Amino acid sequence: MIAALSGKIFQKGTDRVVLDVSGVGYEVFLSTDGISRLPDKGDDAFLYIHMHVREDALILFGFLEEPEKELFLVLKTVPGIGPKLALAMLSGMRVNELCRAIADGDIKRLTCLPGIGKRTAERICVDLKGKVGELSSETVIGRPLAGPVTMPGSVVYDTLSALGNLGYADPVARQALTTVKKRLGDEAFSALKVEEMIREALRALA
Repeated sequence: MIAALSGKIFQKGTDRVVLDVSGVGYEVFLSTDGISRLPDKGDDAFLYIHMHVREDALILFGFLEEPEKELFLVLKTVPGIGPKLALAMLSGMRVNELCRAIADGDIKRLTCLPGIGKRTAERICVDLKGKVGELSSETVIGRPLAGPVTMPGSVVYDTLSALGNLGYADPVARQALTTVKKRLGDEAFSALKVEEMIREALRALA
């Protein structure tokens, strides 16, 4: 099973991207939000992948953040919600917002999402209310790492600059640091020196 892909963006569409991985082009479907936050054509990108197997096809769904993939998988456990509808829901609302709406039982907000009627929204809240709390507090790329810690002179800022000099696109570098932060924990991550953070990021990118 394909769990992740790292390569160069060969093509970008409104709902999919073709990722060139060592000369092989993988067509990957993403949410609208995911497409908008991808780097430009020709730049490096890293995607978490869910491979959906059908009798007639293998379809890849991609995610910039691990929590987004996890929520996608959780949504698919609800009867009547397939991968395309789950991806459409993620196009209409960010992970934290969607988790909050489910946890709060906000039927009205959920029915604003494409393809979600009142009965489906109620089923989502009943089935998933106790499963989305952890996801709603997960680190999301571009939020914790885009705050004060990326100010000039900070360890994260210098690490991102170093990774940029090594040829890694900013979204790819930020995603690597998000992975490192999740693996080490906030305290250990904050204690890293620049050279240590670079080394950990390169391990995540390997």
